[in-house]
Amino acid sequence: MKTDALKLLAQYPKPLVEALETLVRQQNAPCYIAGGTVRDWLMDRASRDLDITVERGSFSWAGELARHLGGTFVPMDAEEDVARVVWQDVCIDFTSFREGAATIAEDLLKRDFTINSMALPFPAAIPVSRERLPAAAIIDPAGGFQDLRDGVIRSTGPAVFISDPLRLLRAYRFMAKYGFAIEPQTEKMIRKHVHLLYLVAGERLAAELETIMASPPSIRTIEAMHASGLLQELLPELYRGVGVQQPSSHHLDVFAHGLAALGQMEAVQEDPGRFFPGCGEFFAEYLEEDRRRILLKWGALFHDLGKPATCAVPEEENGRITFYNHDREGEGIFFIIADRFRWSKNDRDFVARLIAVHMWPFHLNNARRKTGVTSRAYLRLVRAVGREYPGLFMLAMADSLAGCGPGKPAGMEEDMAGLFHEVDLAYRRTIEPVLATRLVSGNDLIALFGLKPGPLFRKIFESLEDARVEGRVKDRDQALEWIKNYLKSDN
Repeated sequence: MKTDALKLLAQYPKPLVEALETLVRQQNAPCYIAGGTVRDWLMDRASRDLDITVERGSFSWAGELARHLGGTFVPMDAEEDVARVVWQDVCIDFTSFREGAATIAEDLLKRDFTINSMALPFPAAIPVSRERLPAAAIIDPAGGFQDLRDGVIRSTGPAVFISDPLRLLRAYRFMAKYGFAIEPQTEKMIRKHVHLLYLVAGERLAAELETIMASPPSIRTIEAMHASGLLQELLPELYRGVGVQQPSSHHLDVFAHGLAALGQMEAVQEDPGRFFPGCGEFFAEYLEEDRRRILLKWGALFHDLGKPATCAVPEEENGRITFYNHDREGEGIFFIIADRFRWSKNDRDFVARLIAVHMWPFHLNNARRKTGVTSRAYLRLVRAVGREYPGLFMLAMADSLAGCGPGKPAGMEEDMAGLFHEVDLAYRRTIEPVLATRLVSGNDLIALFGLKPGPLFRKIFESLEDARVEGRVKDRDQALEWIKNYLKSDN
């Protein structure tokens, strides 16, 4: 870790540093660079945010800096005396000593983890030359410097979890983001206080979970959350699958299979060409858009939520375990989870759709093995998921890889990759052109056939799309003739 103090501030615009120096002189009071800024600096990580701690009156400090720079003053928490200045692309957060602390050392000991409990006096600690600043110059009452070197997440004490239970989850966020280990005593405190998570707003929990899922490999962190009991507190719906056995194609119960699918999804995302030969660049490009990586991971973890509620051993199946309609059941359960964490509609609908149709590739693969698959069947799949069909196949691949029981058909992953190639080819050659253009409009149905808008319009258009994909209709004249015959047969 580097301790060149100038490097900390070199990444910030010079007018900002000069304005802070002027502000310290005007206030005639101590000022400290603290918390995450010092942590990231010592890890040689770039950061555009700046965390400033003052003895008192952070609102006044922030207001003055905003006026001096022409930035925007943002009151964050009046009760805790937390304010922000936004200037250009930099966020400067001001906090006063917390919870009655009289010194910076006392303030730092009231923070969550030792790696976030370090500070530097500003500007006294900034040398004139580019000489190295000794580690001893860092104010470090909790031993965060050593924990940072050792890669350890250590709480400053049990009180921090009581004052803000979100820190229970934040420990795992740091684990995921930095690859650190939670030290045993801190993990013990987390186990003791996990029940306090219910006090935290869903949006705050979701933000921490978002960072965890965005940090590969997230499966390591999710498994650690499971071991501490925190995952069960957050997602009790997953734990309905504990002990729910599956058919012989699986080697794990429903709960463990969900964790394994998440791990396999990360493996597929890491090297998609390994699982879909010749398509590595295609999938890599697909994963670059929007929030697909994160949402596909959630889809893998949640894809079998509906199995416990639909588990049965019907007599007609000769003792074989079944989960009929577990995909639709799981979609409904997921909506409850998404609502609890205040997910956006787009994120919620993306994952819900994956859960609802995640069995389609398996059904198509079975049909392909027996009798082959029609272009119409490919069209139905694309209608269900649209341009997200690559993500659906990534989920199917992860699902298949996570099931390794003795009854699993040989060559399942190879077959799934082959099926994807066929779907993708059909989409590019036929389905996409058909869906992109309509030969007949709703106005045509009204003017030429005397129809009234209603559910029949959708039936006509979808059936016409089927006919076009199958090559039975190629132009507008044929489409009009086809509609005439369709209406006759429908009557």
